[in-house]
Amino acid sequence: MNIFLTGSTGFLGGKLIKNLLQNERNEVYILVRNVEKAERLRDSFQLEEQGRIHIFQGDITIPDAGLSKDDVEWLTGKIDAVYHLAALVKFDLDLRDELFAANYNGTMHILELAAHLQVKKFYYVSTAYTVGKLSVGVEELYPPEGEFNNPYEESKVKSEHLVFSYRDKMDVSIFRPAIIVGDSKTGEADSQFTLYGFMRALGVFKRKTARRQGEERNYRLVAAKNGTSNLVPVDYVADILSLAPDKAHPDKIYHITNPNPPENIELLKVIKEALQFEHLEVVETTGEYELDEEEIMLNGLIDVFKVYLAGALTFEDRNTQELIGGTEVAHLELRDETIDMIIQAGCDSNGGKIII
Repeated sequence: MNIFLTGSTGFLGGKLIKNLLQNERNEVYILVRNVEKAERLRDSFQLEEQGRIHIFQGDITIPDAGLSKDDVEWLTGKIDAVYHLAALVKFDLDLRDELFAANYNGTMHILELAAHLQVKKFYYVSTAYTVGKLSVGVEELYPPEGEFNNPYEESKVKSEHLVFSYRDKMDVSIFRPAIIVGDSKTGEADSQFTLYGFMRALGVFKRKTARRQGEERNYRLVAAKNGTSNLVPVDYVADILSLAPDKAHPDKIYHITNPNPPENIELLKVIKEALQFEHLEVVETTGEYELDEEEIMLNGLIDVFKVYLAGALTFEDRNTQELIGGTEVAHLELRDETIDMIIQAGCDSNGGKIII
């Protein structure tokens, strides 16, 4: 197959390309803003594989993804499937316009391009957190006017509806990963993934408070101890996505989630140990205490992540279990020791400094 990808220079994109190239008849065409970064990615592959990676400079926020007329003409009729991975993943309320420009308008431009190129299959990588303020995630479209925790979630829900509106032009399928973390075998990860942003914020606070000599005190972090964090290793996500050309059904949504996610209290314990932040204490949101000025600053640093520490979401994944049936991809079983390894791999063992 000839497969076109956006978001290909990210860590997930690189893993997916590697999987797709295992079929020696596949060619991948990647849309990138930074050609040098794309060339470095291509150079990391075997020589034979490099010849099957084709780089096109563009920008999803521009009509035709910023491709030249010559590029569009050359690609027309040649592409079998499109993976749309590119997205802006930020949770700040004041970034709504920027998020919709990248996530909604960007998706619209790629859909229009795919239709122009006469593509047969379109795979949209969304997020499991389109669930918004509901407690159970289902493998169906959510209402576009639902209750959301932030404009990122809203932009992805409305983009999913946009994708389904193109069902008469091509086969469309949606994949919804939860919180993507490092590789389950090596721990290697991308520092842009959300868990590592949370860890970086804690690391910054730890370094600021560590400068004070001789002060021994605990700092309270507000979180629901029995809430859960739905972590999925990047290689599991890439393995499921790479099954799409052969096994994905049109008009279906696939959750790429963890059926047994770790509780926040256990995850934060691992993060504390990895960061060597022994004075961090987790407290419930009971309202029976007052945070001091420094604790307010600590909780403010991670404010955009708080909603994801507040509850125990569950996700159906029957469609995904059907997708992986009869393949070498096993349903996710993320062991405690694997989580420990992934967290530790994101930290320097000397002093808890984030190195990714």
